[in-house]
Amino acid sequence: MPAETPRLADELAHGLEAPICLTWELTYGCNLACTHCLSSSGRRDPRELTTCEATAFLDELAAMRVFYVNVGGGEPTLRPDFTDLVEYAIGHGIGVKFSTNGTTLSPERARRYAAMDYLDIQISLDGARPESNDPVRGAGSYAAARRAMENLAGAGFSKFKVSVVVTRHNAGELDELLGLVRSHGAELRLTRLRPSGRGALSWDGLRPSATQLAGVHRFLLEHPDVLTGDSFFHLAPLGDEPLPGLNLCGAGRVVCLVDPLGDVYACPFVMHPEFKAGSIRQPGGFAAVWRSSELFASLREPQAGGACNACGSYAACHGGCMAAKFFTGLPLDGPDPECVLGHGEAALSALAGGARPAVAAGHSKPAALGSRPVAVALGATRR
Repeated sequence: MPAETPRLADELAHGLEAPICLTWELTYGCNLACTHCLSSSGRRDPRELTTCEATAFLDELAAMRVFYVNVGGGEPTLRPDFTDLVEYAIGHGIGVKFSTNGTTLSPERARRYAAMDYLDIQISLDGARPESNDPVRGAGSYAAARRAMENLAGAGFSKFKVSVVVTRHNAGELDELLGLVRSHGAELRLTRLRPSGRGALSWDGLRPSATQLAGVHRFLLEHPDVLTGDSFFHLAPLGDEPLPGLNLCGAGRVVCLVDPLGDVYACPFVMHPEFKAGSIRQPGGFAAVWRSSELFASLREPQAGGACNACGSYAACHGGCMAAKFFTGLPLDGPDPECVLGHGEAALSALAGGARPAVAAGHSKPAALGSRPVAVALGATRR
């Protein structure tokens, strides 16, 4: 009898010679102050990678045959060399998908982007109307994102993405959001709200209820064309039919993050010293970190499952999201705080006070520290 072919997820769990994709936060600078910002962005850091360092990093990724990079921030388009770096990456065989709040995406820029190959754009929008979006992202941010969508559609940029962080305020708007996105010839991407960065301060007030998460699960099953980036694999136990995707935490195995200073983290959602694997500025560069980091090596080892091992759904959800557990003070081998079987809520209730990691201000502007969104000046577009 022939040996059973290993599942792709099982193969990927042991890591690859290079990441399938890599998230690169290009700058901490941002003209918004979203209450759930994972990187606590706002002010640029003078230690950010220079243009020469950034292109050298791209040379290394090309040599490693990295397929594409997810570029974010902050607001990456605020870097004066942003378009030059995008063109450099594409010219060296690296596809680029960048996330933007849309405030700088003028008709002229949209036409320039539409003329590029191997480029994808993701516009952030967290509500089907200003009333659900702007309290999270800032007054005027809904209008800015809608204008950017119209500019891309008008330039003929097909199938750009609109990324929505699911919160309790927009979980009931998913059908409306899908219709809005499709009307612009774009694709909808849903992502999970995580208690990272400024999101640690707003998570309790923004996270969807268990009933809403069950609705998200149904929506994703009904619309398999909606993208998620495997954000919702913790919902897998809700049904016999798996959600599209690997349903696997890829941290340090197939994905990682490089921050604006060149520091490398296992996961785009855990920018914390405990999950820093190294720096691209150290000898050997990124390749040495990816292939030799003790942190990454440990993440690629078989995971025992801990408290979740006895659960019949562990094979489906693998214990959930590392970032969600860490930033809520739960052990990494414990249940996801939003475990659909209720184990996470029980674990959260049993936590002692002060179990959550301290929240640093990061690069937040002073106005953002109290989780108050800032208004957006829609007329200021710089090329």
